[in-house]
Amino acid sequence: MKSPGHLFFTLSALAALSCTPPETPKLIEYDGPLREARQVEMFYNEKDRVKVRLQTPRILEMQNGDREFPEGLDMEFFDEAGKLSSTLRANYAYYYKADNKWLGRGKVEVKNMAQNQQLNTEELFWKPDTKRIFTDKFVTIRLENEVIYGTGLDAAQDMSDYTIKNPEGEFEVKEDQ
Repeated sequence: MKSPGHLFFTLSALAALSCTPPETPKLIEYDGPLREARQVEMFYNEKDRVKVRLQTPRILEMQNGDREFPEGLDMEFFDEAGKLSSTLRANYAYYYKADNKWLGRGKVEVKNMAQNQQLNTEELFWKPDTKRIFTDKFVTIRLENEVIYGTGLDAAQDMSDYTIKNPEGEFEVKEDQ
């Protein structure tokens, strides 16, 4: 048989435990997207002219203003006359608002309509403020009569001029006479 003191101690311990406030669980800060939009078409205008048209199946907008395009995007660039000058397509894209920089990944393709050029790579960055595209990845550039391969590229966004850092393959070199 237990002593009355033992019973008092047990009841006192239970009473003390029941008076302890429950521990508040730690709050987990949400860092996912604030908004999601589907089947989006956006336009960027300058001086009352459409400069860029963007289409995507899905956009996720983050708290810091970044945007993720998990199902890819299609962009069309227009010249001063409003004529389609180039296109950019990617299987995945991300816009870094703080840097005003775009990233395209997966199957990335840039076409220059006027010069009949096509760039293919697995990763490409675009800076709208400088109107430049660049990558350190392997690239393929298809021209009318040749194909140029290489690793690393810096180019105008419409592919009107470009530099391949480590070119490979056979290509025509024109000499001034």
